Amino acid sequence: MEYAVQGTLDELGTPLDQITFVVFDLETTGVSADEHAITEIGAVKVRGGEVLGEFGTLVDPGSPIPPFISVLTGITDAMVTAAPRIDSVLPSFLEFARGSTLVAHNAGFDLSFVRAACAALGYPAPGNPVVDTVVLARRLLTRDEVPNYKLATLAKVFSRTEPCHRALADARATVDVLHALIERAGSFGVHTLEELKGFVRAPTPEQRRKRHLANGVPGEPGVYVFEDDRGEPLYVGKSTNLRNRVRSYFTAAETRPRIREMVAIAERIRTIVCSTPLEAEVRELRMIGSAKPRYNRRSRFPERMVWLKLTDEPFPRLSVVREVRDDGAGYLGPFGSTRAAEDARAALHETIPLRRCTERITPRVGRPACALAGIGRCGAPCEGRQSVEEYGLHAAAARRAMELDASEVFSAIEARMERLSREQRYEEAAADRDRLAAYVRVSARMQRLRGLTSLPELVAAAPLTNGDWEIHVVRHGRLVSAGVMPRGAHPTPFVDALVATAETVVPGPGPVPAASAEETECVLRWLETPGVRLVRVEGGWSLPIGGAGRFRARIELAYRSREQYGDREGRPRR
Repeated sequence: MEYAVQGTLDELGTPLDQITFVVFDLETTGVSADEHAITEIGAVKVRGGEVLGEFGTLVDPGSPIPPFISVLTGITDAMVTAAPRIDSVLPSFLEFARGSTLVAHNAGFDLSFVRAACAALGYPAPGNPVVDTVVLARRLLTRDEVPNYKLATLAKVFSRTEPCHRALADARATVDVLHALIERAGSFGVHTLEELKGFVRAPTPEQRRKRHLANGVPGEPGVYVFEDDRGEPLYVGKSTNLRNRVRSYFTAAETRPRIREMVAIAERIRTIVCSTPLEAEVRELRMIGSAKPRYNRRSRFPERMVWLKLTDEPFPRLSVVREVRDDGAGYLGPFGSTRAAEDARAALHETIPLRRCTERITPRVGRPACALAGIGRCGAPCEGRQSVEEYGLHAAAARRAMELDASEVFSAIEARMERLSREQRYEEAAADRDRLAAYVRVSARMQRLRGLTSLPELVAAAPLTNGDWEIHVVRHGRLVSAGVMPRGAHPTPFVDALVATAETVVPGPGPVPAASAEETECVLRWLETPGVRLVRVEGGWSLPIGGAGRFRARIELAYRSREQYGDREGRPRR
């Protein structure tokens, strides 16, 4: 006869209402713990739903705060001039957190800065248990409940504190989010810290039950398709090793609520073996774009991309369109959203006095001038104040800024943004930052794409570790053939055969005439991989010397910071 034995407290774990949590947030001068520094620390100590104390201080980073970061956080050099340095702040923060469980939203980001500061000052890195509210939210909340896992989004649902990229306010908002998630976890039988950690890591019963779907999947590069009981695609993915990737969906490593939901519906997995990883990546994009599986979020609607068009008329204007035509107009894009295209248009309008009215005007048919003419922002060709030739100089400048030289637009917006920052008009400066980022990033992207898509044919090869060679044929930016040449084979007949059997391409109009922009970018990334060699190139492959690409590095910090802060509030970037 067996008797039940009551477990010890150690075996049962520590109840969550007895855990002391220190919920903290940092503001920094950038996104790299190795290169950037902390500007603010905020922390809230809680236990059993009660606030036990708060810790908050600005930190002198020892270097100027980039203007883009000041726009994002509101923290300026003047604010941190009298603040303590990190060598004075860190011991106090470590003491405040001693013996607690640390909590942060995308904890890896904040902890990387704490660990870097500890290493620089000779302190041991904190060994506290860690709870990441991003990971917990992704385990507990579905996309039907929240559109994303950013702190700002979760705070709207669970907190009365609005995150504002200031450390203590964001930490307070994270406290409310933590308590709401712990309450939600309780409905799953999670009541101790140990159970909470195990709950985040554990696969669901549906994941365990569906593991047999991965049986027989080959260990080759290719594309996999999760299908429902009717054979409809639920999710399309790619991998350099199909077996390993597919099996991961049925383990604790897969924590995305939406994907776990998909696994519960799936009844079969179809695989397509590809010659090379690049072919698999391209096939994935094409299949997602055509089948539009409901559990894929990326690349489902390439046809929804928008363009900024410099119209072909006597007095051209900038128009946001969804179609590229062979009409002699100038195009900038593609943009992922109308908002981004409008931001880029605003950046061009800030520098070049193009008309903004939508009516078609000619030298013979005009209309009264608008207010922009009165403040010198438009030459009023509608009233005949500018001839076609005079206005044409502005149109030519706009086309040059869109296709060849970004310096005029970049310099004008940067100067205005720095002036607004000095005047502490941060919202206006942030709007200019977004416009400049939209313009520079898309202009640089289009120029890179056009450099490849202008080539009628390109053949390139990359060596593999076993002595084989991956070989790809690209026409007008579209992958048309792929193969692996065995070690020791003669390259000429192999390449000739790939070229002869490659897909025929009739290019259309615009910068991406034969494939989606995403596909051409995949090809470009592969071509830029170390070791890739050009075998044949028909035409000249070049970029404009004054193109927007030379400004990417100057806005990279701002754009990466905005992304990283967004990811701190959503999905960690790894």
